[in-house]
Amino acid sequence: MNNFIVLHAKVQILCHIYKKTIKIFALLRKILYLCSRNSLNHLLMKSSNSSFINSHLSFAAVIIFSACCILLTGCKGAQGGTKVSATGTIYECLVVIPNRPLANPQQVVSASAYAENIATLYDLVKSTMAADMPCMPQMEPYFKLTQVTPAAFDDLLKPTRNILIVEIDAERFTHTKAKYSIDYWSHPQAVYRIQAHDDESFVSYWNEHGEQIRDWFIDQEMRRQIAFYHASTNKDARAAMQRSMHADMLIPEDYMLIRDTVFEDVHFVWCCNNKGPLRRDLVIYSYPYTSTKQFDLEALNQKRDAVLGKMITASVEGSYMGTEYKVFPPQAKVLQDNPYTVEVRGLWKIYNGEAMGGSYVSHSCLDEINQRIVTAETYILAPGQKKRNELRKAEAILFTLQLEQQMNQLDEVTIGQK
Repeated sequence: MNNFIVLHAKVQILCHIYKKTIKIFALLRKILYLCSRNSLNHLLMKSSNSSFINSHLSFAAVIIFSACCILLTGCKGAQGGTKVSATGTIYECLVVIPNRPLANPQQVVSASAYAENIATLYDLVKSTMAADMPCMPQMEPYFKLTQVTPAAFDDLLKPTRNILIVEIDAERFTHTKAKYSIDYWSHPQAVYRIQAHDDESFVSYWNEHGEQIRDWFIDQEMRRQIAFYHASTNKDARAAMQRSMHADMLIPEDYMLIRDTVFEDVHFVWCCNNKGPLRRDLVIYSYPYTSTKQFDLEALNQKRDAVLGKMITASVEGSYMGTEYKVFPPQAKVLQDNPYTVEVRGLWKIYNGEAMGGSYVSHSCLDEINQRIVTAETYILAPGQKKRNELRKAEAILFTLQLEQQMNQLDEVTIGQK
């Protein structure tokens, strides 16, 4: 089964190379056509002038050679230069690790309450990297993994988007160390390498740092998505954010501004992307800050239900948006070691209406200048579909939130001595 997975990964890479080759030949064909079309009459009229013909042929050769260089550069990989495009899709990771059994097999209980046997080194990595994501309607892993042994890790697999490399060698390594690289063999790419003296040292290191390594790969995917959002944003939605919230956010261009209003003491902005087979919504609301207890999970849940229950309804009269507490209760996590920045993950549902629901993620932050709490939340509706990748794409928007104190913050300048 593992050989089939590796073969499938290599076939995907070969297809990627094939498509690049087709593009090269298509470009060369256009260049030759344009050269022949623009120069044929001149060449016929001056066919007796061999130097003229040679100069045109040399010019065409230079163009063709330059095109090939542009499209094929990147073969040097780690040696520098333009990198080839990374292969694979978002939230996939190639694990390069020896295929050996653990000295002390163990058993863990996953988030879905199933007991998983950890019998090999790869099983240990998989139990963390491919663990079930919390608060999802259907179980989906953090990452889709493919395993290969170090001997099978060849040049064809090196452009993979995310790579975790585990090297265990008593002769080469005296102690455990780790290092990471960005865009080492391709772009965009994240490579994390662990070097250990023996299996026991690696197991100890992974048990202590495994979740941090997984979070590092997630962070790299988020950074790539945010860089994509920088290219095009919805100016009207951002203007509404700045006007109502005194904040900014990279709201993508394909999101439509639905509502910008104020009720009671709450400022509320709602954007939606309803294109394609699924729906992605983004809501931002702010309210007065009065106590640190407002950042407790219970208080954040109550405020969510009060605001979204009033502002978001379905087609059935009397229906309203709410939070699902029975199946997977919401979970909170402090971000950036800042107690005034809290992430909440949970499930939403429509009460007294259609059977609709899905996952949501929210970030709540303290606006110190205006003494308000700003909550940005994304939720998706994707019945019958995988939701991890789309939720992660939408979640990346939340990390672009900038409050007024951040927008006005001056960069530090170091003044050297003359």
